Amino acid sequence: MTDVAIRGLTKRYGAVTAVEDLSFDVPAGQVTGFLGPNGAGKTTTLRMLLGLVQPSAGTALIGGEPYHKLAQPRAEVGAVLEATGFHPGRKGRDHLRVLARAAGLPAGRVAEVLERVGLTSAAGRRVGGYSLGMRQRLALAAALLGDPGLLILDEPGNGLDPAGMASLRELLRGLAAEGRTVLVSSHVLSEAAQTVDRVVIISSGRLRFSGPLTELADTSAVTVTSPQAGDLATVLKASGYEVEMAGNTTLQVQGAGTAKIGLLAAQEGIALSSLGEGPSALEQAFLRLTGGDGGPGASGISAFHTTKEPAK
Repeated sequence: MTDVAIRGLTKRYGAVTAVEDLSFDVPAGQVTGFLGPNGAGKTTTLRMLLGLVQPSAGTALIGGEPYHKLAQPRAEVGAVLEATGFHPGRKGRDHLRVLARAAGLPAGRVAEVLERVGLTSAAGRRVGGYSLGMRQRLALAAALLGDPGLLILDEPGNGLDPAGMASLRELLRGLAAEGRTVLVSSHVLSEAAQTVDRVVIISSGRLRFSGPLTELADTSAVTVTSPQAGDLATVLKASGYEVEMAGNTTLQVQGAGTAKIGLLAAQEGIALSSLGEGPSALEQAFLRLTGGDGGPGASGISAFHTTKEPAK
């Protein structure tokens, strides 16, 4: 199994620091979501991991080694940073055959990966006629050619329709179930919440959270509106729940489900106008950790629980 260990990773471009003292782990057998606003440093981090960018400080190790020291990179790491680099006049199957031959891989792998990404029926078509989603799947097929233990994908859902996203989700979870390490950069939080086991959230090049997705579940809030919001807030706080007023008639409640809130309101004779789940736990955590846009001075970070960073 191939795990990833990032320790003190830093990248500076002159006076600009793109990634600063980043440390986290990506374990095997799980799908890890690498999340952050645009410009947060995700792609720079992935490029350092793959040896495409030289770090200013720190290390990025794959199975205990930097990428350039891997004995068989194609068989150990499959990566998709962008769905480009295809010859438009070449057929999808031929594109993969060229890559397989160059890497010394069995020709039979081509048909296997085409089947796995759902491109068998389009393998004889020229890539120039592929949609963006099809090019994404072809890039994924290329990453899988060497049957790697680690898969690194940067925004793999770009251009995919809902059916394609569902297929991608099933594929990634299947790869992790086989014991592979899957690291996926994404900005589609709703999809990430359905796919990943762990999340790494960065903003302004710094780590904001690293840990299991389940650790974010307790932050999910319930939104309640009531003409007696003040009285309800008093009752909920007395019961030990965290309550935040969001206007004169609206509350955000953490730690209590809708059934519990409804029961307490009924017991106290408090009328409710509406009661429902708020944004997903991942969305709430992301916005709180990144301050909404991930810019300098992002708010709310210190108030949110984060896991301890790995030792450097």
